Amino acid sequence: MQITINNNICNSLDEIKQFASTETANFIEEYFNDLPYVVAHTSGSTGKPKEIHLLKSDMKASARLTNEQFGLNSDSVFYLNLSPSYIAGKMMIVRALELNAKLFEEKPSNTPLANYNSNERISLGAFVPSQIKYLINNPEKLVIFDNIIIGGGKIPNRLERWLAEQGIRAFNTYGMTETCSHVALAPVGTTPQPFTALGNISFSLDDRDCLVIHAPHFSQKEIVTNDIVNLLSPTEFFWCGRIDNVINTGGLKVFPEEIEPIIGEVITNVRFFVTSQPSEKWGEELVLALEYTTMQDDEQKTGEIRPDFIEKLRLKLPSHAIPRKYIAVKHFKETTTGKIIREL
Repeated sequence: MQITINNNICNSLDEIKQFASTETANFIEEYFNDLPYVVAHTSGSTGKPKEIHLLKSDMKASARLTNEQFGLNSDSVFYLNLSPSYIAGKMMIVRALELNAKLFEEKPSNTPLANYNSNERISLGAFVPSQIKYLINNPEKLVIFDNIIIGGGKIPNRLERWLAEQGIRAFNTYGMTETCSHVALAPVGTTPQPFTALGNISFSLDDRDCLVIHAPHFSQKEIVTNDIVNLLSPTEFFWCGRIDNVINTGGLKVFPEEIEPIIGEVITNVRFFVTSQPSEKWGEELVLALEYTTMQDDEQKTGEIRPDFIEKLRLKLPSHAIPRKYIAVKHFKETTTGKIIREL
């Protein structure tokens, strides 16, 4: 066992406990115990988080795929600003361990790199959308990364374009706890790019048009998801959204996850998501859920969306994919990892 944590070379668990956070040290201790698995929890974005056992052999295989994808080695620097309680944080540690590489760890926050004082470039960092927004507002922090991976949700298209125009090497990730983090990456560009499989992973569709993951390197060779995709080839797809989020309005299907990054080009100052409510005319009608922290705790406002806002969206979306009504609350429900739960 060897890993460099915050510039301190650690060759034993006692040294790791001296220089790493308690969470990180506890995970590394679990990773090197005699059990063949570690305990993890799903994000809870579609229900209550559940405990699952991840085989260490699967975690190692996933780490190797990512390290090979980005050409990382023992001289690489990994940045950890996500909780090791969840898969994204766990896997950043495993990637560093597999290479005996360097790990710079900070307390999870929406203001990453608060304490990074080194001139050394960071080979790989993983962030959620709220952290990316902070980094974009502090671009001097972004330029020290060779590679950035983004998970936990889609950032608005305008922010993707900005990253691409600045030459930042960033990737959206597709994966889940059950796959030990990502199995496919999509480069952030000025236009949407498809997800491409890592290594020898491949994809197919089930009879619902949901993605099936074929992963020869995992103990579970086939994983059926609830994600509807546009499959371009056995190794490429565009993600549309989760099957349980699809809105059928007037016989036309709308995927909230597809239109939210576009709406995010117009709404820039509050959090939102697209949901639906019953409609006598259309069966379902789109509703924009808005989070206004200045409201009272139990207050809820509803109303018609302003015509000028709708006109802006007409330039970007077909008519059936434009919400006409809104519901505003003070706070959205969230999972333990900060993902918005799509219910009011």
